[in-house]
Amino acid sequence: MDWYRIRHTIGLYLCPTAIKRAEYIKKHHILFHIGDNCMTMFRKIPLYPKLISLGNNVWVASNVSFITHDVIHRMLNNSVENGIFQENIGCIDIKNNVFIGANTTILPNVSIGPNTIIAAGSIVNKSLRGGVYAGVPARYICSIEEFMEKRKKVPFVEIKGGKGGLSPETVSAAWKRFTGQEK
Repeated sequence: MDWYRIRHTIGLYLCPTAIKRAEYIKKHHILFHIGDNCMTMFRKIPLYPKLISLGNNVWVASNVSFITHDVIHRMLNNSVENGIFQENIGCIDIKNNVFIGANTTILPNVSIGPNTIIAAGSIVNKSLRGGVYAGVPARYICSIEEFMEKRKKVPFVEIKGGKGGLSPETVSAAWKRFTGQEK
């Protein structure tokens, strides 16, 4: 890792919230572009960050990997004389109103269209249009409108802070909802 990435990785670790990390990335021009109202949980600067663009209202959960290159050329060059293979690099373009779930991997030369949700643990190996996607590789699940209608039906739990992050009332309500013992 070069000094630039080390310095900014430390800077991201010192940001107290994910929204502050996105502001740090924007202020220091780390990515090719980052829009307004973004959140980034990642703290490690990916290799070739200038090949990544985030639109407005993009929310990136924990442990999302942005892969902008491969190193297959090294293996190939070691197997042939004269080392003729080059590193393959590619851009990642994420449009407006996108949520990327935890532990998702986004491969090079991918565009993620506006109004998209990508479920945790997915692998994005091709460009996606708007909608909800999940899986390995990421596959279309439903439209964003269908997802929003389903989400409106989720029973409400009032989130209050307390010791350990949540109040005892919030913890109890969440477990009742989970086990189906709701009022």
